[in-house]
Amino acid sequence: MKRATLYLILFMFSAALVAQNKRQIFGTIADGKTPLQDVKVTNLDRNLVMVTDETGKYSIEVETGNNVQFSHVGYKTITIKIEDITRVLNPIMVLEVTELDEVVVTESRRESQQKLRKNFVTDKRIVRTVNGFMNTDWAVGFVRVIGEEEISPADNCILGLLKNRTAEVSVQGSCNGPMLFGPMGGSFGFVYVNSNSFAASGPAIFDVDGKLHFSTPIWLDVKKIKRVAILNDIASKMMYGGVAIGGVIVINTSEGFKNSFDNYDEARLTDNFITGKILLEAEVNKNKPDYLKELENTTSIEEAKKIYLAKSEEYRSSPYFFLDAYNYFYDNSKEKEFADFIVKENFGLFEGNAVLLKALAYIYENQKRFDKAHELYKEIFILRPNYSQSFLDVANSYRNINSNKLAAGIYTRYNYLIDEGFAKTDTTVFQEIFQREYNNLLTLHRDEIMDSKKAEKVYVAEEDFKGTRLVFEWNDSEAEFDLQFVNPGNQYYTWRHSLANNPETIYREKEYGYNTTEYLLDGALPGTWRVNVDYLGNKSLTPTFLKATIYYNYGTSSQRKEIKTFKLSLKNVNQELFKIQSNARIASK
Repeated sequence: MKRATLYLILFMFSAALVAQNKRQIFGTIADGKTPLQDVKVTNLDRNLVMVTDETGKYSIEVETGNNVQFSHVGYKTITIKIEDITRVLNPIMVLEVTELDEVVVTESRRESQQKLRKNFVTDKRIVRTVNGFMNTDWAVGFVRVIGEEEISPADNCILGLLKNRTAEVSVQGSCNGPMLFGPMGGSFGFVYVNSNSFAASGPAIFDVDGKLHFSTPIWLDVKKIKRVAILNDIASKMMYGGVAIGGVIVINTSEGFKNSFDNYDEARLTDNFITGKILLEAEVNKNKPDYLKELENTTSIEEAKKIYLAKSEEYRSSPYFFLDAYNYFYDNSKEKEFADFIVKENFGLFEGNAVLLKALAYIYENQKRFDKAHELYKEIFILRPNYSQSFLDVANSYRNINSNKLAAGIYTRYNYLIDEGFAKTDTTVFQEIFQREYNNLLTLHRDEIMDSKKAEKVYVAEEDFKGTRLVFEWNDSEAEFDLQFVNPGNQYYTWRHSLANNPETIYREKEYGYNTTEYLLDGALPGTWRVNVDYLGNKSLTPTFLKATIYYNYGTSSQRKEIKTFKLSLKNVNQELFKIQSNARIASK
């Protein structure tokens, strides 16, 4: 790397940190239905405190990078990192359902998760649960661990494995017996922990590789079970609450072991079958803004332009109106020039705002206008040079315009900054995605990027995955949503991206500056996959733009990709995003 280039990047990092952008932010805090009064709002970095009024409203002074905490008796505390574009925050607070002493235990557990995960495969005392990794030595009450070496080939199902295993466990029924019926419905058998209190406690529930099951998982292949932990009611209630009054059987399989570092089919390890209503595109479109419905109901382009000009005055301060109008006219093959005129005339609404610029870039990519998207990604990089995502976006954008050498330079530059301590990265999610992208570039274009002599010396790791890869990115870091993957057998897996369910993930994304996740699909389950989303909002009552990049034949010479961009505005309904016809199954996140 040239010294001048390095100095420029370091200057940009410093400038981003120094320009703190002091300002007031404001909003309304609610519990999902009604505003909350007397919520304590604290700027943790400046020791500023205020409380919400009777309408749930607040205002507090912040600087970019500050952490603002929202706390209220009986509700989970929320901490939000302030970004350059943050002006309005309308957080939804959720009830705290755990007792204080349980929270203390949970916090302690969180601090050791990395170590527990690292030792999971080799340490027989550690099991993976829905609440994370647990060292059974720490549990309160009786915990019996059954290792792989104790499982007999004669055990044809989980009921046979547990039968007569220990005095505290009793099994009713068998895998080949008649159907029995209990409080949770029908099953071939039930497992009871602390057998002297069947009536009081009911049957145990099962935690299989971090997924809860309320019926006995007789479908499990016993030969794939690596570890079983039997938790009595005292130990289980500390972790699972009232649903575990009958105890918990934690089961870790070989596929679950693999997923602690690699891939596995998260949908097929559960017995979740999708039953709820999924809104299709036509139903979602019924909730379009009225101005879009008016445009789409016109009978001529001239009439549409008149409506646009009339509405543009009414919505002159709304960038989302102009994005919708741009899309409408661009989709008419004869009006691309007018569509570009709309963006050019109103670009002042987007300028300097990384979230809005990224929304426009996503739309350009969806239309395969990669040159125009690239100019925006470079502008976003200047606005956010300390964001990991900025490096990834620019590098991938160079690939989109077939400038693979320049893409390699960005990947290399980012890794250099990390190695030298000039920048920090998230090794749990982002760095894995980033390195996969870089390695893919080298796998497919090494000879193009460097001369033959250098290419021979450069080691490129063999792609650890070949198949269909899904990469999701979103323009607003405050966006909350659930992504649902439904396999051809109608089983589903849900990745939850919300403060209520995954606050640590969202805070980590902000801390390191990225908004992306990936899912890898392999060829074990052919058929049609569906990808759905339940949009929960973004704290500023504006739409969020979600980009999905689908890589087919990933890691092979026939690799190709498709980009889809979605505007999310309809909240709290499960809606279909797209389908994939593939020899595929969910492999990992």
